Amino acid sequence: MTTGGSQDPKSKFGRVFYGWWVAVAGAMNMVVSSGPTFQAASTLFRAIEDEFGWSRALVAGVASFGRFGGAMLGPLEGWLTDRFGTGKMVVAGFSIGGIGLILYSQLQGPVQYYAAYFVISLGFSIGGFVPSMAAVNAWMPHRRATAMAVVIGGSSLAGIFVPAIVWGINNYGWRETTFVIGLITLAAGPPIAYVAGKRAPEYDELMDRVSNPEDSKPRPAAQHDFTAREALRTRAFWSISITHTFTNLSVGAISAHIYFQLTDRNAVGLSDTSAATILPIMALASFGFQMLGGFVGDRFNKRTVLPVLILMQGGSLIVLAQAGSYWGALLFALLWGLGFGGRTPMLHAMRGDYFGRKHFGVILGMSAFPMAMGMMVTPWLVGRIFDSTGTYVSSLYALAAACVVAAITILLATKPTTPSARR
Repeated sequence: MTTGGSQDPKSKFGRVFYGWWVAVAGAMNMVVSSGPTFQAASTLFRAIEDEFGWSRALVAGVASFGRFGGAMLGPLEGWLTDRFGTGKMVVAGFSIGGIGLILYSQLQGPVQYYAAYFVISLGFSIGGFVPSMAAVNAWMPHRRATAMAVVIGGSSLAGIFVPAIVWGINNYGWRETTFVIGLITLAAGPPIAYVAGKRAPEYDELMDRVSNPEDSKPRPAAQHDFTAREALRTRAFWSISITHTFTNLSVGAISAHIYFQLTDRNAVGLSDTSAATILPIMALASFGFQMLGGFVGDRFNKRTVLPVLILMQGGSLIVLAQAGSYWGALLFALLWGLGFGGRTPMLHAMRGDYFGRKHFGVILGMSAFPMAMGMMVTPWLVGRIFDSTGTYVSSLYALAAACVVAAITILLATKPTTPSARR
């Protein structure tokens, strides 16, 4: 649950239900916090490789090292969010992340490179995804998948700024560009925290605000709020966690290596300018299908739809492995947007559907631990394989196979019975 002031947010923002403003603030959070470390990561890595001449494993391995902090602190971040609220976590995280970006702009060697990226990742982990999702889960139980799609869509929208980042790197240098992004991060934290940090009402009061007096449908019963210990004892928790881990192995690899795959001569072989147009197409496709995935997830059985979307994500990786032209890269971008974009809000919304609101932060943090560990390994491992073989093809096939496994494990994620019912 989030904490904050006691004002009536609905009266302050007119007829728009305040939970939607929380979702929009979460999306803005993701634009800032995921842009440098996810959407634009591979463009910065290319600039680092060009200047220092380091190996691909060393350059891209920083993403693995940076996510180590997020993986280790995931459960603690969730507990802190439940305890102190989204607002305080965002301010603290964005302050750390902004300072890390400024330090990153001054690096001169591998040790500084890894240390600065660790600080960036730690800050954005503390103030980014987990507190944003906890806030929207508390405010939007009636439109959970759609609202979460809005938040996650912010990460995709960050991709439309990649051409601007590439332009800044080419015209002013990666140091100056990163320094400016750090200043933007420091400035963005407080206003995002102010909107997202308002305390969500209790369930009955919340449903009173969103219910339609003319609607004859009965109000949904309040969910049982699973504790972290109770959630850990369910098959659903582990099925969702394992599925998310296998699907996100490729997410970690793509975020770190996609620009290399698009521009390497023995791969797709695009120019920097052409490759820079593929990334925003990926972002816009992901955003569009995230919105669609949220809409579908609020109206249909998520467990039935998810296997199809996960297989589409795996298919996009096979297309990328075989792509040798701009059109092949474009097909990958669209398929990736459909699979990755559509399945992401559904997986997160399932946690809220199954485990409730009160302890969502810590449950998400625990569930995200194996997911973060997987995303931590793949950037370095895929870079190491590339250094040995000179190609990404075998890695992309392996990551596609992981998606096939995930499409099976999600079928095991049936809704858990409450502990009282089991007793």
